[in-house]
Amino acid sequence: MGYEGRLTWGAAPAVFFDRDGVLIEATVRDGRPYPPRTADGVRPDPDAVDAVRALRAAGFALAVVTNQPDVARGTATEESVRAVNARAAELLGLAPDSFFTCLHDDSDGCSCRKPEPGLVVRAARHCGADLSRSFVIGDRWRDVGAAHRAGCAAVWIDRGYRERMPEPPYRRVPSLARAAAVVLGAHGGR
Repeated sequence: MGYEGRLTWGAAPAVFFDRDGVLIEATVRDGRPYPPRTADGVRPDPDAVDAVRALRAAGFALAVVTNQPDVARGTATEESVRAVNARAAELLGLAPDSFFTCLHDDSDGCSCRKPEPGLVVRAARHCGADLSRSFVIGDRWRDVGAAHRAGCAAVWIDRGYRERMPEPPYRRVPSLARAAAVVLGAHGGR
């Protein structure tokens, strides 16, 4: 559990989604996912709109926590990342201020780059969420690690990437639709 993950800022449960490969489609090259470069390239995951609606209707606060290290690497701009976030928010019916983005690379040593819990903790404060009743839905080991360190449950969408496996515990599912079903089932389907 993370240093701040034991704290709760309210009674609301939340779902913290990763962005690329979860809510919006990622381009997979050599077994690794890559984000869209422009807002025009944003394509929602086929299950995303229904998952967002179902989780919102069940009373979950919703936020997006996304690593975007290409800014630190010089291959993307902050403006392009903001534009992709805005387009995703528009297509999925999410509030633009519900996107929390880390623009750092591993060598920056920040507390917001997943698997560190900083983004999840910031999003929880923003939402008034109880981390112990919340979930992180992601498609990479870093998402599961951030869930653990923040004190949330983890749901891992296995997209078959060729990279490090997440550390347990987590629920492994094949799709965002199944991930939403797991979250809803864990909270009695309310």
